[in-house]
Formats: sequence, C-alpha cells, structure tokens
Amino acid sequence: MEFPGDRLYSENHLWVKVEKDQTLIGITEYAKEEVGEVDYVEMPALDDNIIKNRPFGIIETSKAVTELMAPLSGVVVEINVALGESPETVTDDPYGDGWLIAVEPSDPEDMDELLNSKAYEKLVKGLQKD
Repeated sequence: MEFPGDRLYSENHLWVKVEKDQTLIGITEYAKEEVGEVDYVEMPALDDNIIKNRPFGIIETSKAVTELMAPLSGVVVEINVALGESPETVTDDPYGDGWLIAVEPSDPEDMDELLNSKAYEKLVKGLQKD
C-alpha cells in the first residue's frame, strides 16, 4: 500500500496535499480498498464551507454509501468535475486524477492535527491486524 510523503492524512482515510494557498483532498489507498468500485461521488458546491470532522460529500458503491468527513475546515475553491462522468477515477488513481476537492483552509491549526505518512501507515497497519 502506498502512503506518499508529500501529503498529510486524516484518521478518516483522506489525504491533504498543500499547494500554494489551497489544499487538495482525496481518499487514501486504504480507503480505496475498503470502499471497492465507486459508482457515484457527491461533493459540495463551489464556495461551500466545509467543517472539520463533518461530512462534506459521499462515495456510493455497490456495497455501501460512505460519508466523506472533512479533514479540515475551509472554503471549496475547486471540484474535480471529471468524477461526475468517471467516478471510478477516485479508486483507479486515488493520489492523482482521483482527487475530490480543493479547499482554501480557514484554520491553519487544522493541519497540525493531521498525520504524516509514517504515522498514517502505522494507523493502517494497526487496522489491518483487527
């Protein structure tokens, strides 16, 4: 399983990649394995405020509907509209073209509570033993 070192991770299995004054958010490879094949992705609208640890969208698969929990608070500045026609990209390329939204963070301290790649890898290994 891959845990790129250029991003931070939430305990809800989302990654955050800082790019200038905004952050990209997507699902991790662990989440990809858990959800299976994605049929539909529902995301917030542009300029919506998302709030840390609150749902901001859903991923629908043949197995379940999973809420996406915001890893940080901020304003949605971009949405990966390509997922509307190709939702499977979320799991086909979770760290690349499968990103979900770009957010302008409203509280820089939110980033301090995210995990680096080593800490996230340790979390995932602990979950896999269960």
